[in-house]
Amino acid sequence: MHNSPEHNFHPRYRPDIDGLRALAILPVVAFHAFPRYAPGGFIGVDIFFVISGYLISLIIFRSLARGDFSFAEFYAHRVRRIFPALIVVLAACYAIGWFVLLPDEFMLLGKHIAAGAGFVQNFALQGETGYFDVASELKPLLHLWSLAVEEQYYLGFPLFVWLFWRKGLNVLTGVALIAIVSFLLSRKGVHADMVKAFYWPQSRFWELMAGALLAYVEVFKAWPDLLTRFLHWAVFNRLIFRHIPESPHQPLILRNLAASFGLVLILASIATYNANMPWPGSRALAPVVGAVLLIAAGPQAWINRRFLAMKPLVWVGLISYPLYLWHWPLLSFLRIIESGLPAREWRIAAVALSFVLATLTYWLVERPVRYGTKRVWKNAAFCLALLVVGYVGFNAYERNGLEFRVKEAVRRNAMFSAKNTPWLPENQDERCKQGFPPRIDAGYCRLAKDGDPTVQLIGDSHAVSLYPGMRDILQTTPENVFQLGYGGCVPFFEVTSFDRNTDGPGHHHCRTITNQALSIAETSRTIHTVVLVSRGPLYLSGKGFFPDDYGDEKGHDRLLQSASHPELEDHYQIWETAMRETIDRLLAKGKRIVFVLDNPELGFDPKSCVDSRPWRLTSRVRQPCAVPRNDFDERNQRYQELVAAVLKDYPAVKVFDAAAQLCDKQWCWAISDGQMLYRDDDHLSLDGARLMARGLAKLLAIQ
Repeated sequence: MHNSPEHNFHPRYRPDIDGLRALAILPVVAFHAFPRYAPGGFIGVDIFFVISGYLISLIIFRSLARGDFSFAEFYAHRVRRIFPALIVVLAACYAIGWFVLLPDEFMLLGKHIAAGAGFVQNFALQGETGYFDVASELKPLLHLWSLAVEEQYYLGFPLFVWLFWRKGLNVLTGVALIAIVSFLLSRKGVHADMVKAFYWPQSRFWELMAGALLAYVEVFKAWPDLLTRFLHWAVFNRLIFRHIPESPHQPLILRNLAASFGLVLILASIATYNANMPWPGSRALAPVVGAVLLIAAGPQAWINRRFLAMKPLVWVGLISYPLYLWHWPLLSFLRIIESGLPAREWRIAAVALSFVLATLTYWLVERPVRYGTKRVWKNAAFCLALLVVGYVGFNAYERNGLEFRVKEAVRRNAMFSAKNTPWLPENQDERCKQGFPPRIDAGYCRLAKDGDPTVQLIGDSHAVSLYPGMRDILQTTPENVFQLGYGGCVPFFEVTSFDRNTDGPGHHHCRTITNQALSIAETSRTIHTVVLVSRGPLYLSGKGFFPDDYGDEKGHDRLLQSASHPELEDHYQIWETAMRETIDRLLAKGKRIVFVLDNPELGFDPKSCVDSRPWRLTSRVRQPCAVPRNDFDERNQRYQELVAAVLKDYPAVKVFDAAAQLCDKQWCWAISDGQMLYRDDDHLSLDGARLMARGLAKLLAIQ
């Protein structure tokens, strides 16, 4: 095979752009390892999008202008640039996962390896979001979503530009229209469905198009002259000069102003933004415009020449791609095997190791491939290798995480297994759905026995997790337990509960399913007891009780809306009104009601209390396996006061205090008498559900 001929234009090397890459990757690494110190560090990904859009578009526009653009060469360069390091990291993650992950974790990793190799990780992640999704920190290949967006851009954009060019259409107009539409979709998306807006390419392409627009202007519009003319009538230029100076130094002054303003926008974004903000949307304009200004200022601008072009920053920029690939898997695996946030020393070590591995990957893999002999068979080999890695990952996913790898760990983790997770699709009850069709697919329907139900559980995932215990404890009694509900839904008529970041205000599953469940309870002649169960403090505060790296409450950012009282906005008012109306309706039908004061939330992963991992860095096991009673009481105080104030007017309603089964004066326990009572930080295990059910049966005198 002979060397493939070079056709496409290749931009002149600019060290300041590598410095800008460093300015993008360093905040990302800091945000993932120590978010307290770089709360807006995630904006580095947006800067990478601008850089990629600019450089790739520069190649395409220059080559089209010269008349020698080659699709084959363009994609061959992309293969040599992206595939080798990606193959190494994917293979390494598979090898690490083989030894340290439990089957369900390894199955998810296999899925993400396949999605990463196919550059569709953004779609895979968007499809996984929801109330029961695995935390993002426990997905070692989560970060490949951005690489997928870039690859989707690489696949479509060159063809789009080439077709416009061939037809004699205005490429600038086409690119600008894509940018405008994409930006509008992004703005709308963060309020309708932020997860989709975050991951999907149509709401991200505008950031790449910002770089593409800059490249077009640079190639076809005599950029320095255009910049000077624009700034002649810019408002801030009039504030600086009484008369517009006609000196040869003026373009450099303007470049320095552009670079300074761009750097301020980026640094301000890193310092003031945080992960709780809707993203990308309009806020992403600041880092995107900042990156555009720094690139547009050119290598002569003082900041670019003296700061971004510094050798340390340039070096970090050179290894930025493998550093991006390595740092997140190391931090994620560390969190997984330690069953929680690792000690600061371990996170520092993981970051240091990621720099070492990135440097080795750059020198031993990336440079030899990119700058070595270019032969067609090499590109084919890389494509084949990536295909093989993707298939190996898919095989692990299809075979349920290859349980044979860690048989002993599987035995030790039986209490956490999928078989004890009632909300998973494989644990759905088709018999229940046939008898009580939910009319929509989102409901969780359970029926303990054949025949008509007598006791109905209504509520969110805490009702779902309580059901197996009620089913088992009441199995030998005449009672037949029925449960219909959905995760994240309060057990009251006409109330919609949704996550502001994932569902959006158009999410009405909660109201639809809960109304249906309560209507069944109202109209059924055989159901005599209705048990209302929910994670009450979550809906009143809007937050879970799982400390993140800031020590703040983390997780679901839930909102309540009342369809029957749309004027109400305060969660406590919505809850009280809906609770009273629901109790009134059920009592009017002669139903016996039990209101469950929810079980304590732990604020930690119960797996950290046992030797649950196939392999760990430390032998640390959490002692005691409990949350302080004072913390639980403080978090639940307003919730319990509200419930008590309502039920004071309904003496017929029985109250079951789940905490009384789990707490003493000092601690609320996750383990009791050697039994693990939780399967995660807030849901009961099968043993925990049975413990609750015994107490409920005693309260109802039906055991």
